[in-house]
Amino acid sequence: MDFLPVYRLIWWCLGLQTVWALDEVTLLNPPAEALPDQLLDVLYSCDEPATVRLDCVVSFETGGTSTLLLRQWSCIPGDPEVRTVRLNLPDWLVYRDDGVVSDSDWVLSCILRASLRSGGDAVTAQDVAALQPRPFFSRPVRRWQRCVDWGLQMLETSRQLLLKQCPVEQETVQLLSWIYASTGENFGVTRTLEPFGSEALEFLRAKDVASPWCTFTLWMFVTKHCEERLCGVFYHIDSYNDYSTPALFLKQSGQLHIQLTGASEESSAFLSPFKIPLRQWCRLSVTLQGRTASVSMLCLDGEQRTEEKTEHTCKHDVVLDDTDGYFVIGGGSYVKGVEGYFGPVQYFRSRAPPLSSLEAVLPRVIESVNLTGWLHTCQDFRQQMSVRLSGYSLRARRRTESGRVCPDVLHEWLEQESRPPLQCEQWESAAPLRRPAATLAKSLAFKYGGRPVGLPALGRALYSLSLRRLSRAGGSGPVRRTLPLLLQAGCLADSRALYTSSVLLGTGLGVHRQPWKSWLLALLAAQSDHRLALLHLGHLHQQGLRGLPSDPDLAYAYYANVAKQTTLDRHNHTAQQTFVEAVYLNDDEDLNLQTSEDHHIFQWLKLQARQGATEAERTIARMLFWGQQGVSPNIQEAVRHYRRGAVQWKDPASMYDYGIVLLQGHGVEQDVPKAVMFLKKAMEQGFVPAINALAWYYEQHEQDYERAVQLWEQADVLGSPEAALNLGVMYSRGLYPGKLSSQYMAYKYYLKSAERGHIRGAVQLADIWITGIPGLVRRRPSDAVLWSRWAAEHNGYLGSVLRRALDSYLKNHMFSSLLHYLMAAEAGFAAAQFNVAFLCEEKMDGILDPGYASRCMWRFYNLTIQSGNPNTYAFIKLGDLLYEGSEDRRSDLLSAAHMYAEAARRNDPQGWFNLGLLVQEGFRLPLSVLAELGLSDLYLADSTLLLTALYKRCRDLEDSESYLPCSMALFSVYLQSFQRDYSAADKLSMAVAVVAGPAAFLLVLGALRGRLLSG
Repeated sequence: MDFLPVYRLIWWCLGLQTVWALDEVTLLNPPAEALPDQLLDVLYSCDEPATVRLDCVVSFETGGTSTLLLRQWSCIPGDPEVRTVRLNLPDWLVYRDDGVVSDSDWVLSCILRASLRSGGDAVTAQDVAALQPRPFFSRPVRRWQRCVDWGLQMLETSRQLLLKQCPVEQETVQLLSWIYASTGENFGVTRTLEPFGSEALEFLRAKDVASPWCTFTLWMFVTKHCEERLCGVFYHIDSYNDYSTPALFLKQSGQLHIQLTGASEESSAFLSPFKIPLRQWCRLSVTLQGRTASVSMLCLDGEQRTEEKTEHTCKHDVVLDDTDGYFVIGGGSYVKGVEGYFGPVQYFRSRAPPLSSLEAVLPRVIESVNLTGWLHTCQDFRQQMSVRLSGYSLRARRRTESGRVCPDVLHEWLEQESRPPLQCEQWESAAPLRRPAATLAKSLAFKYGGRPVGLPALGRALYSLSLRRLSRAGGSGPVRRTLPLLLQAGCLADSRALYTSSVLLGTGLGVHRQPWKSWLLALLAAQSDHRLALLHLGHLHQQGLRGLPSDPDLAYAYYANVAKQTTLDRHNHTAQQTFVEAVYLNDDEDLNLQTSEDHHIFQWLKLQARQGATEAERTIARMLFWGQQGVSPNIQEAVRHYRRGAVQWKDPASMYDYGIVLLQGHGVEQDVPKAVMFLKKAMEQGFVPAINALAWYYEQHEQDYERAVQLWEQADVLGSPEAALNLGVMYSRGLYPGKLSSQYMAYKYYLKSAERGHIRGAVQLADIWITGIPGLVRRRPSDAVLWSRWAAEHNGYLGSVLRRALDSYLKNHMFSSLLHYLMAAEAGFAAAQFNVAFLCEEKMDGILDPGYASRCMWRFYNLTIQSGNPNTYAFIKLGDLLYEGSEDRRSDLLSAAHMYAEAARRNDPQGWFNLGLLVQEGFRLPLSVLAELGLSDLYLADSTLLLTALYKRCRDLEDSESYLPCSMALFSVYLQSFQRDYSAADKLSMAVAVVAGPAAFLLVLGALRGRLLSG
C-alpha cells in the first residue's frame, strides 16, 4: 500500500491546526503623554507571514478623526519577538507652533494602536493605549539640529507676510446697535472701550486726549418730560467715578444739558437753545474739535423734518480719554434715565465726519420696529374710546339722576311723543373689530353709574376678557379672534396685554409669526416696567435669539431692573406675588406635593400644627405668606400661624418670622418694641437670622452702628448671607466703625453674600462687576448678567404666572397651562421652557397643529439644554427628535449620540441605555462621545465590550425604575455573546472532527498494519 497520500493528508491537517493558533501583538510600555522621541516596546508573534502596523488615531474638537501611520514591519512565523521602535509622532502633535512647525486643530484625544494584519489587510490581532495630548503652551519648542534651508525659510516668511492683515480696530464703534427701552429709572447700558491694537493709532489717540477730534451720534425717542432736575441721556464716568467728557442730560424744560471736563478738574456746561420734542425719533450729534463742541438735532416724524444746531467754545482744554472709565446710555448709579427709547449709538473715535455725510434717514432697526406707526394707530383708538366712555358715562349719569326724583308722567309722555325714533348717535358707531371694546366701555360706564371711567380701566377690562377667552379655549383657534382685543388693551396702556400679544406673535401660537411686531410689543411693555417683558428682552440679548446678537451689557440693563425690583417686591409683599417654584411636569414627586386650602395634605398639616408640630406650623405659615405649593397667598392668616408658633410653641424660627412681620408691618400693625422682644428671644435660642435682624434694628432705628456691626460680624461667622451683605453696605457707605470707606471690602462681602444665596447680595455684586473697580476688580459683564438674571428670576410676578400655569395643568386646562408657561418660557425661565416642550409633546393632541407642536418641541427642548442646570430629560427627548428626524429635518444619529451622552454624563440611566441601543443598531459611537464618557479605550474594541460597559453603567446607577431594563439589556448582551461563542466553538469542533477523524483512523490502521506485518 502506498502511504504517501496519507502522509500528505496528515501533514495538511497539522498545518491546518497551526493556523488555528492565536496571533498576538502587545504594547509593553505605552507612554502616558504624547511627547517627542519616545521609545516603545512591541511584543508580537504570528502563525503565517503578516505585517505589524503601528498607528496613531487622533480625534479633534471639531468632530473629525485622523489615522496616522507611524511604523510598520514584517512578522515571520515563529516564537514571539519584542521590537523597540521610536515613536515618530507628528510635530504638530508634540511641539509648539514656531513658524516652521505648523499649528493644528485642538486635539481632543489620541490613541496608539498596534495591529497585526495578514493578507487582504485583515486585522488578526491588535492592542490599543490612550495617549494624553499636552496643551499647546505646555509643549516643548523643537530644537532644530540643522539650519533650515534658505529657500524654505524665505518661502515660509513670504507666505506669512502674504497672509498678514491689519487687526480689526474699533475706530468707529457701535455703542448700541438695537433699541433699548428706558423706564426712566437708574438703569442703562454700560460700555467700555479698549486701546487700539495698532501702535500708530494708539499713539495718535493718546496724543489727542487733551484735544479730542471725534463725534458721537445717538437716536432717542422721549415719551415723557424729565421729572428730575436732570435725566441721563449719554455720559462718561471716569475711573474716579466723576463725570467726564462728554455728559448729556435732559432737563425738565426739554433742553439738553451738555457738560465737558478738562485738565486740573476744570469743567464747563451749556444748555441747548432747542428742546427735544416728545414722541419723535431724533438723532443727537455731539462733535468735539479741540475746545469747540457742536451739538445738533435731527427729528423725523413722517414727512416732517426738524433740524437744530448749537456750538460752544470752552475756555479750557477739553479732555477725553475714552479708555478710562465707562460710558452709560440712559440711567445709572448717579442719575435716572430718560423715559423713552434709545436707538443706535455710534462713536467716531478719531474723526469728526461732517453732518452732511451722515444719512438723514431712520436706521433700519427703527424703521422695522415702526414705533411711531403703532402710536399713531393707538392714538386714534384711544380718542374713539375716550369719546365713547364720556358719552356712555353722561347717559348713565342722566339715568341715575332721573331715578332720584318723582317722575312727571305728563311731561314724560309729551317728551316721548316729540322724540324722534330711537337711533344710535354718531359717536356710537364702531368698526367690527372695535365693537367688543365699545360694548365693554358701555358696560363699565353704566356699572359705575356715570362716574368717570379712565382708559386704563377699560384696558384692564379688555385684558381680563381676552385672558378669560383664551383660558377657556380648547385649542389655538380662538387666539386669532382674541388677538385684536389684546392689542386694543395694549393701546390703552395695559402692559400685560402688550406682553401676552408679544408672546403670541413671537411664538406663532394660533397666529402668523411676526417677529418685528413681537419685539415692538415687548419694548412697549418693558418701557412700562412690566417684569416679564424686561426678563424677555434680557433673555433675547443674553442668548442672541431671533437674529439679535448676544450683548451682555444690554441684557444686564434689563435684568438689573427686574433684579432691583425683586428686592423691593419681597420687602413689599402683596397677594399678587407668588413664590417662584421650578416644578417640572415630568416630576411626579413634585406634582404630588402641590396642594390647596381644601387639599388633604394642607388639612393634615393644619392638624399637626394644632397639636404642636412646629415644623408643620412653619410650613403652613410659609405656604400662606408666599403662596407656595398651590396655596393662595393670605398674609393675615400666615401671620396668625407665625404668632401661634412664636407665642404658644416658643419656636425660634416662628419667633423670628413673627418679629419680622411686626417690624415691617406685613399683615399686622407695626409694633417695633414687640418685634424686638421676639427677635431677642429667638437670638437667645441661637437662631442666626434673628441676630442679623436685631443688628438691622440697631442700625436703622437706634443708629448704633457699633452694636449693629458687632452682631453682623457674629452672624457672618455663622454663615449668614444677609449679615455679609450688610457689612458690605457699611463699608460702601463709610459707616463701618473704625474703618475707612472701601468699595473693595464691600465687594468682598457682596461676593460672600451672593455665594451664600442672598438675592440683594447678588444684585450688589452684579452692579460692581458691570463696571469693575479700577485697579482692583476687573469688569465682568457676562458674570454680572448671570447674577442679575438669577436674582431677577426670583420675582414674585413671575411666580404668579408659573402658579397659574401649574394650576391650569392640574385642572386639565391644557391650553391655558401652555399659554401661561409660554409667557414664562419667553422670559427665559428654564423650567417653563421645559414644560412648554413637554406639553407640546405629551398633552396637545387635537389642541395644537402637529407642525406647531413639532416646532415647539424642537425649540424649547433646545432652549432648555442651554440653561445653567438643564433637566436631563430634555437631552433624552432632543436626542430622540434627532434620531427620528422630521419632515424638514433628516435623522442625525451623531447629534443624537451627543445628546444621549450629555444625559449619561448627568447620571441619567436612559442616556446610557439609548447609547447602547444605537450601538446594537450598528452605529459606531465617535471617539469624541466615548471620550466624554471616559470610554475612549473601547473605541476600537469589540461591540460586545462596549455594550457591556454601557449597560453596566446604566444598571449601576441604582435607579429603581431603570435597574430591571438595564439588567435585562446586559443579560441579552451576555446571552448573544455566549450564543456567538458557542456557535463558533461548535463549528470548530465539527471541523476538527471532520479533519482529524480520518487522520486518526489512518494512524490506527497503520499501527495495526505494522503489528500484522511484524507478526
